[in-house]
Amino acid sequence: MSVVHLSARASELSSAFAPSLKVFLITRALFGIAMGGEWGVGAALAFETLPAKGRGFFSGVLQEGYAVGYLMAALVFGTVFRFVGWRGMFVIGALPAFLVIYIRSKVDESPAWAEGRASRKAETRPGKDILTYLGTFAFLVVLMFAFNSFSHGSQDLYPTFLTRDHKFTPQTVGFIAIIANIGALLGGVLFGTWSEKVGRRRAIVVAALLSIPIIPLWAYSRTVPMLALGGFLMQFMVQGAWGVIPAHLNELSPPAVRGTFPGLAYQLGNFFSSWNGVKQARLAEQRYGGAFAPVLAWTVLIIASLVAVVTWSGGERRGADLSNTK
Repeated sequence: MSVVHLSARASELSSAFAPSLKVFLITRALFGIAMGGEWGVGAALAFETLPAKGRGFFSGVLQEGYAVGYLMAALVFGTVFRFVGWRGMFVIGALPAFLVIYIRSKVDESPAWAEGRASRKAETRPGKDILTYLGTFAFLVVLMFAFNSFSHGSQDLYPTFLTRDHKFTPQTVGFIAIIANIGALLGGVLFGTWSEKVGRRRAIVVAALLSIPIIPLWAYSRTVPMLALGGFLMQFMVQGAWGVIPAHLNELSPPAVRGTFPGLAYQLGNFFSSWNGVKQARLAEQRYGGAFAPVLAWTVLIIASLVAVVTWSGGERRGADLSNTK
C-alpha cells in the first residue's frame, strides 16, 4: 500500500506543474488509478483488523476521513486560494502524504490476510474469483454508482452554484463548505453507529430519504446562514448514508476477494457516475438559463430515491466474521 500511496501523491504533486491540459489529464488519470488501489485495500485491512463489535462506528469514522479531508480543503480554499491559485492547492494537497507514510510504516498486515496467505500455496486469481461472484459484484457496482452519484451530485457543483447563482466570494463559499462538511462528519459517524442497532440497509435508506425534504432549504435559500444550514443538513444525510458503506461493502464481499471486491466495485460505480457533473452543468445551461439550483434539486431527488431502492433490494450481512478467509 505504501507504493500505491506514494504513486497517488506523486501524481497529485505533478498535477500542480502540468504545462498543458493534456498533461494535467494524464496526471489526474494516474492519480485516480493510485487512489482506486488504496480505498478497497485500506478498508479491507481496517475491517479485518478491527473488532466486529462497533463496526458501524468504525465504518463511519473511516468513511468520514473523506469529510475531514474535504473540510481541510475548504479551509485552505477559503484562506489561501487567492494567494496560491489552483497550482498551489495541488501542492498543499500532496503534503499530508508524509504523515501517512509514517503511519502506514507502523501498521501490520491484517490477521485474516496473513492466515489466508499461509493457507494458500497458489496465488489467487482475482479476475476468475470475481466471475465466480458475478451477480454480487454487479449489484455492488450498481449500488456504488448510486452512492457516488449521490455524493458527487450534491457536492461537486455546489461551490459553482454558490459562486455563479449567488456571486459569493471564495471566502463565503469556503465557509459554507466548512459547515457542510462538519455536518458530513457528524452524519457519517452517527448513522454508521446507528446501523449497528437498526441494520445497514435501514440506516442507509433512512438517511437517503431524509435528504429529500432538505432540498428546498439547500438549493433555494437566499442567505448565507440558511444555505450553510442547508449544506450542513444535506451532507449530514448524504454522508450519513455513506458512513455505513465501508462496513456494508466489506460484509457483502466474499472473503476470497475482499481485498479486490470493495475497491473495484467502488471505482467502477464511480466511473459510471463520472458523467454526473458534465450532465448537471449542461442541463443548467440548456434548460435553466445557467441556474444550478433546479438541477441540484432534481439530482438529489432522483438519486436519493435510487440509493434507497437499490440498497433495500440487496442483502445484508451485518456482523459477518471478516476474519474468515474462506
